[in-house]
Amino acid sequence: MVDVLGGRRLVTDGTWVEAEAALQNKVVALYFATGRCAPSRDFTPLICDFYAELVDQARPSAPFEVVFVSADGSAQEMLDFRRELHGAWLALPFHDPYRHELRTRYHIMAIPRLVIVKPNGDVITDKGRKQIRERGLACFQNWVEAADIFQNFSS
Repeated sequence: MVDVLGGRRLVTDGTWVEAEAALQNKVVALYFATGRCAPSRDFTPLICDFYAELVDQARPSAPFEVVFVSADGSAQEMLDFRRELHGAWLALPFHDPYRHELRTRYHIMAIPRLVIVKPNGDVITDKGRKQIRERGLACFQNWVEAADIFQNFSS
């Protein structure tokens, strides 16, 4: 993710982390969503469960990270949405103008959208939401293989 989020600081639970360190050798899901959107509110619990099973509960943890890219109207709306429904994911800060550049780069025309990317930022799939709904955890192994990440992980 050096190519996409290099030099950026991400936030999780009030703690700042450097993107390079947090995302190194991981499949990254860029989650474009907003709390005022019913489909976002519907899908967010599914991605929370997906993340929890892969990262929080699996041993070893899967090489996976979600980065929330807010489409909320204010920093407070973003914070409220994160507190209410999100997992312990990373997020691009609301006031970082790079949120808009990412929406342009990944052709985000509607939300929610879950774009799965390789460590270099190349798209594995822009249909992550659909794949999780249809295949559940089974889709992750395909993402790992496509990302060329060496990891002894089986779902």
